[in-house]
Amino acid sequence: MEITVGILLIVLFLGIVIPITISNNIIRLSRMCDEAWSGIDVALKRRHDLIPNLVEAVRGYMAHEQSVLNQLTELRNQAASAHGPAGVMAAERLLVPALTGFFAKVEAYPDLKASQNFLQLQEEMVNTEDRIAAARRFYNNNVRQFNVAIETFPGSLLRGNRSAKEFFEVDEAGVRAPVNVVFTN
Repeated sequence: MEITVGILLIVLFLGIVIPITISNNIIRLSRMCDEAWSGIDVALKRRHDLIPNLVEAVRGYMAHEQSVLNQLTELRNQAASAHGPAGVMAAERLLVPALTGFFAKVEAYPDLKASQNFLQLQEEMVNTEDRIAAARRFYNNNVRQFNVAIETFPGSLLRGNRSAKEFFEVDEAGVRAPVNVVFTN
């Protein structure tokens, strides 16, 4: 009789503890995704703050390419005012290629490339892009852990109304393309 009561208490205990533990883990992982997203948000804000400085630094050199500067400014404003991960990701998917195109245009201006102010801004932009990449990796890792937790058994039974989170991915083909290294004599 005592063994039966002991087994019943253990089963009852495990029937309560395991679901609570799994549910708490799902909540913890969700909060980690939110925290990781805030890291991306901070890095993107830094990028958004640098873009007007870059535009002003090159305005005199690229006076006849106002459409490029205006487009970059408009896309920056859209990205800066976007809300939520989905809105921010959509805006960034438009901004990144425009920023890449902007730096490609800069290559045609040797005086600009020699400007100390522009070089400092360009260095800051490179550092910011590295921060964004690191924050994106951290966020995507947390999203993967969260999605696995709610999509596998027994978490799938205890997920409640939580749905899978979206990864923050780069759509730009140039970022994913292999680097073409050419050696010249």
